Amino acid sequence: MKYIIILGDGMSDYPVEKLGGKTPLEAADIPDINALAKKGRCGLFRTVPDELPPGSEVANMAVLGYDVRKLYQGRGVLEAASMGVKLNSDDLAMRCNLICVQDGKIKNHSAGHISSEEAHELIDTLNEKLGDDLVKFHKGVSYRHLFVLKNGRKEVKLTPPHDVPGTPFKDVMPVPEIREAEGTSKLLNDLILRSQEILKDHPINLKRIAEEKDPANSIWFWSAGYKPEMKTLQELYGKTGAVISAVDLLYGIGVYAGMDIIHVEGATGLYTTNYEGKAKAAVEALKTHDLVYLHIEATDEAGHEGDPDLKIKSLEYLDKRAVKYIVEETAKFDEPVAIAITPDHATPCSVRTHTHDPVPFIIYRPGEEPDSVNEYNEKSVEKGYYGLIEGDMFIKALFDIK
Repeated sequence: MKYIIILGDGMSDYPVEKLGGKTPLEAADIPDINALAKKGRCGLFRTVPDELPPGSEVANMAVLGYDVRKLYQGRGVLEAASMGVKLNSDDLAMRCNLICVQDGKIKNHSAGHISSEEAHELIDTLNEKLGDDLVKFHKGVSYRHLFVLKNGRKEVKLTPPHDVPGTPFKDVMPVPEIREAEGTSKLLNDLILRSQEILKDHPINLKRIAEEKDPANSIWFWSAGYKPEMKTLQELYGKTGAVISAVDLLYGIGVYAGMDIIHVEGATGLYTTNYEGKAKAAVEALKTHDLVYLHIEATDEAGHEGDPDLKIKSLEYLDKRAVKYIVEETAKFDEPVAIAITPDHATPCSVRTHTHDPVPFIIYRPGEEPDSVNEYNEKSVEKGYYGLIEGDMFIKALFDIK
């Protein structure tokens, strides 16, 4: 049997008043996803242990069956792997966002979804002004970049910027958790403040301001860690795999999991992403791999924007422009294809950040008797076959490992 996981990042939500008390999943027109729920078996998946942050780095590793309590080392190390940045044992890697600060407060975590071309010029400037033998910035995609510090300590409280929109940035600066990390914390604070002086009058930002766009006028560090030790999917489950996404984080997980990395032209991470191209690439990859992990970011970004209408649009695009094609094309395969649909975590529009809530999932395995669930949403799956699961139970259910 072949397997595909279609992951709608952050698509789980809370009831929204303007939607008549429905969640975006309940309000969206998603007939093909609902049809899979009716044919398959459903449940709720607690992807993130209470003691860990509910980030995509934790949740996506959990979806693939990894023991996140043992392996979690932050987001930066995963993105380093995706970017081809080789880490030594004394390297501390972390995410470095380009953010927008307005009136001393974090306006958004993405500098208005700055383009990669603009962002790369800013990162080059930061390396020129701030980089040295111990400090290095690495260019990523849009607002998402990587920072590597030689001999850094990870015991520093770093607040993800998407968790605190509207908060005075000085209230959520890096804070040491132990005395030995005070030097690292001081350095990170200094770099943030110096970046603001460097970036405020940069030609890229002056142009963005003139065009009434948010400037990328500060860096922001979060999710620090060291190189993890992960077994591949082949070693764990005897499966080959491929990952399709638009963000470095997922590709980094794929690298450590021994999966092939597939890039699709026009994959943006937003609702404007190339759904059709990603769906076609997923079907093609299934011909040569046991498992394909198709990650769609758009619903998560809509949640961070606090925009339920955009989230509904993103869900409907996922249904009509990706899921429909995948279901129709895999039905033509000589070998049966199991299809799973799940978020990694919830990103409710009302709170604009990730939460620990368990997420609804579908597993459709051809030939298995379905449960009584007829539509896919946070409430309906509670009566599903799988109930509430956690740990590696999701991937083992998909692979039918007892």
